[in-house]
Amino acid sequence: MRDDTMTEDKHSGSSPEPLLTIIPNGLLEANCYIVTCPHTRQAIVVDPGSEPERILAAIAETASHVARIVHTHGHFDHIAATEAVMAGLPAHVPIAAHPADAYLYERAAREMGAGFGYLLPETLAQPDEELRDCGELRVGDLSLEVIATPGHTPGSVSLRCGDWWILTGDTLFRRGIGRTDLPGGNEEAIYESILTRLYPLPGPLTVYPGHGPETTIEQERRLNPFVQAGT
Repeated sequence: MRDDTMTEDKHSGSSPEPLLTIIPNGLLEANCYIVTCPHTRQAIVVDPGSEPERILAAIAETASHVARIVHTHGHFDHIAATEAVMAGLPAHVPIAAHPADAYLYERAAREMGAGFGYLLPETLAQPDEELRDCGELRVGDLSLEVIATPGHTPGSVSLRCGDWWILTGDTLFRRGIGRTDLPGGNEEAIYESILTRLYPLPGPLTVYPGHGPETTIEQERRLNPFVQAGT
């Protein structure tokens, strides 16, 4: 496992350079991200799946003030630590997710998680805010674009921060794509999401996925063995 605090050397208009903390966690080493605005120190926590104490320690280390928790999708390895992280924050914060993944918060996430050794609370915290395609998430002076990328789950989303980077959840990995054999998965939809929503983005854009190391849009267009541009 690794804890990485990263900044990029790209420019995104007049926006400040975002701070990105990466915390791989849990048995499946899902990547939890803390996105922090360096000017206001406001932050969001994306996909807290396990090891809440490490996530809370990273929040304290960055001296940031969490404004909300965001789920790229509702699978257990990306949401299981949500309640524990919320309990460790000084004030209640909203949870933002796409409404098409509501079924996962009802029962499916808990049932799937049990099979992988993830113990989720009996009653899961429900999202307070809806993420919608082409919507905007404000993090202090930063603006994140919400891009609907269904396929891994119906409500999977990616979060783009200008020309800096994009968080793709379990839609697009370095040389891989998300599985579609779990309830709600759709193989045709994930191919379409990658080809029509992600690959048209600027090639140098850094991709930070839900598992594994970062990549770029251009690298995946050329080298991803599952979905290549023009296929």
